[in-house]
Amino acid sequence: MNPRQSLRALTQWVVLGTLVGAVCGVASALFLFLLEEATAWREHHTWVVYALPGAGLAVGALYARWGASVRGGNNLILDIVHEGDRQVPLRMAPLVLLGTVLTHLFGGSAGREGTAVQMGGSLADAIAHRFRVSPDTRRELLAAGIAGGFGSVFGTPIAGAVFGLEVLVVGRLGYEALLPALVASVVGDLTTRGLGIVHTAYPAPGALPLTGGVLAKWLVFAVAVAAVAVLFVEGTHRLKKALEGRIPALPWRMAAGGLAVVGLWQLAGTDMYLGLGVPTLVRAFVDPSLPVSAFAWKLVFTAVTLGAGFLGGEVTPLFFIGAALGNVLARLLGLPLDLGAAVGMAALFAAAANTPLALTIMAVELVGAGVLPHVAIVATVAYLLTGHRGIYPAQRIARLKYGGPLLIRPTALRELPAPDAPTSRDRP
Repeated sequence: MNPRQSLRALTQWVVLGTLVGAVCGVASALFLFLLEEATAWREHHTWVVYALPGAGLAVGALYARWGASVRGGNNLILDIVHEGDRQVPLRMAPLVLLGTVLTHLFGGSAGREGTAVQMGGSLADAIAHRFRVSPDTRRELLAAGIAGGFGSVFGTPIAGAVFGLEVLVVGRLGYEALLPALVASVVGDLTTRGLGIVHTAYPAPGALPLTGGVLAKWLVFAVAVAAVAVLFVEGTHRLKKALEGRIPALPWRMAAGGLAVVGLWQLAGTDMYLGLGVPTLVRAFVDPSLPVSAFAWKLVFTAVTLGAGFLGGEVTPLFFIGAALGNVLARLLGLPLDLGAAVGMAALFAAAANTPLALTIMAVELVGAGVLPHVAIVATVAYLLTGHRGIYPAQRIARLKYGGPLLIRPTALRELPAPDAPTSRDRP
């Protein structure tokens, strides 16, 4: 490529990445504003949680009527990135926005990243088709849309860019999309902040020297994180499959899930596991009296909410679960409480989403460099220990986590054959 071609390619990516980032930033700002308003209203009118089954029935009917083409959610985006056989429907953005806000308004335990990624993917694909870009450029713009949505909704632009690359294929980064992903994530974050959105501030842990004893504690910590990640992933997927088998109609399935969440709310006797749960998430950094069972309660609330089909994402609930688990493990292992919560928060999502590098960077962006090198160690070990599973079954994998030859083709996690099946090429 000569200098003129290089300049042209650079200009194209800056322009398209900026456009994708701007629309992602505006969408995230609107989403976060509505989410904050819905959460505040619910907290002042807790009786509305009793209406969650009715909200599930209504949202389920909406999706059954107009959302059949977008019900794959994040997995639909990942499939289209790899297969490129269809366009991400533009209706995905407003539908997932409305569905997620209603989920939180009525107390469902869900997150934000799923909504941001789906809005970013659908808007980026609309731009790709509007400008009639090549198939390769379109795939890279979709990665930029994922990055722009993720980075802008959490205020973590560098982690957003890396997440947009790392989430596509387990264990491999698509550097061809690095520039548009970085531009989209940075511009998206600047846009969201420029529109007045203020992100959650987390306590910054102090530095802890890494010694042999501390390393041993982190390895025990990583085993616990991996176990909880597997429990969350398998529990959510299996519950969803079981409910789909028993209650095929989405509206009634969501209504049943809403009824179950109301029952859990009454059983727990507290509002702390409803919605995002950010106050308790922040509390995990500083409170040595946080209930030991807090992480387990949030895991169950979230698995039921998402398994029943409610809209949202997994990141913030997994942050809650990880921080609460980290709080408990820090007390047991004699680690600083704030550091344990910070490491647990990032490492649990890293293990569940197969994105250890992005979440290591995200931890630094959220709580500062004092979290290093501890979060990198725990996230990496937990990522390996979770095996070939994740919250996104459409993630592709080209080489097994523990090494060995390439698979015959990049394979979705949901389709991964047994380890002893003949799936490798002869080359290393």
